[in-house]
Amino acid sequence: MANSGDIPVGVKIHHSSSVRLPDFLQTVNLKYVKLGYHYLISNLFTLILLPFIIITFIQFSQTNPQDIHHLWLHLKYNLVFVILFFAASVFAITMFVMTRPRPVYLLDYSCYKPPDHLKAPADQFMRHSMLTGDFDSSSLVFQRKILERSGLGEETYVPEAMHSIPPAPSMAAARAEAENVMYGALDKLFTDTGVKAKDIGILVVNCSLFNPTPSLSAMIVNKYKFRGNVRSFNLGGMGCSAGVIAVDLAKDMLLVHRNTYAVVVSTENITQNWYFGNNKAMLIPNCLFRVGGSAVLLSNKAVDKRRAKYKLVHVVRTHCGADDKAFRCVYQEQDDAGKTGVSLSKDLMAIAGGALKTNITTLGPLVLPISEQLLFFATLLVKKLFNPRVKPYIPDFKLAFDHFCIHAGGRAVIDELEKNLLLLPVHVEASRMALHRFGNTSSSSIWYELAYTEAKGRMRKGHRVWQIAFGSGFKCNSAVWQALQNVKVSSNGPWEDCIDNYPVKVVSE
Repeated sequence: MANSGDIPVGVKIHHSSSVRLPDFLQTVNLKYVKLGYHYLISNLFTLILLPFIIITFIQFSQTNPQDIHHLWLHLKYNLVFVILFFAASVFAITMFVMTRPRPVYLLDYSCYKPPDHLKAPADQFMRHSMLTGDFDSSSLVFQRKILERSGLGEETYVPEAMHSIPPAPSMAAARAEAENVMYGALDKLFTDTGVKAKDIGILVVNCSLFNPTPSLSAMIVNKYKFRGNVRSFNLGGMGCSAGVIAVDLAKDMLLVHRNTYAVVVSTENITQNWYFGNNKAMLIPNCLFRVGGSAVLLSNKAVDKRRAKYKLVHVVRTHCGADDKAFRCVYQEQDDAGKTGVSLSKDLMAIAGGALKTNITTLGPLVLPISEQLLFFATLLVKKLFNPRVKPYIPDFKLAFDHFCIHAGGRAVIDELEKNLLLLPVHVEASRMALHRFGNTSSSSIWYELAYTEAKGRMRKGHRVWQIAFGSGFKCNSAVWQALQNVKVSSNGPWEDCIDNYPVKVVSE
């Protein structure tokens, strides 16, 4: 089949003055008109205030000592009023300082990088799938097609149990996978930050499909000998967006418990959740999900601001579980043969789009400049009152954020968000490369993406980062961070040995 840019044989091309290139000058002019409008509206308050400041300065410069003496006499004979005004001001300032939410700082984070012997190239993946004897020919062909279109590279990782022939999933193997991932990320985090386990006051762990007893959080407490009054939480069944939920929970706890640290551990467990049946809707997770995990250190201590990488600005959570289709679009169940797996609905992308729309409706007013909000409101007003055919204005989120960490759930997810949010290839580069190098690491994928941006040396002081995650339920959650420094890449990071090889061109099938 010819590409869209190929010319079929036998078709003649007639050059004519009617065939013209787009008017690039007009396009550029429109771009600068929009930029000018954005800067004008964003600085409108300053522009309005400037004349008053100038007038006040002129008036003050014309004040003589006699005028100052008259002002002093006026205040002297109204001493009660002055004292009451001063006391009220002190009280108001004190209440503001005492009741305002404490900032939550991100000191550092780490992403687990599995050993090389766990890599699973596509050919090896398919060979093992064939040798298990669990999949029929149709399922094997389907899996190969998914792999070819997935956006995954040749260096993603699957757990030890899946490298055996036949595979050897067991409770012991699942625990071993969880321990390797969580302890690997935490060891690096504690080493890089110098924070001791005894200093941690809050621990939040999220893993959707593996929830043993004792819990994963209890395993961490036991391993690192956390103090007895640590407030620990274990989140299960909340899908790939649970990492943002865990951060939100840690933030709420830090607002209550002052001067402490919180650790958030995000992972997923593959060993006991590999699907060995022939239901195609359940085979997709086998092809996309890979081993990975992250550990994040948060603090509410004012003294930590100087060494923190980021400050948490906003968390916005959207839950569409009241809708039956949304609730069942990512669903763990048994197939007709009694084999357990996670089924992905054909409506998944449409439901994700609806959840994202609801999420950004809440997030937009918090982060978008007033210029974009006015354009959106004006277009909505015209559509409602005058012309229903007017297309709704899509806010330019590139004016609100410098970097985007879109959950690396699959190539289709990234493609749709790039298209619907009008992003440029550079804005989704981190997501595509994280998917290519590490696969879908579930709730930890947004941290591999942030690590990519840092490894490329792109994170500057004041930059804003938007982390977007989708998960079963169905949920769409956003976290917004602001860089407090020109962030330098941590040593022994997940991208250290390969960042110079990226970005790579990901071929779309």
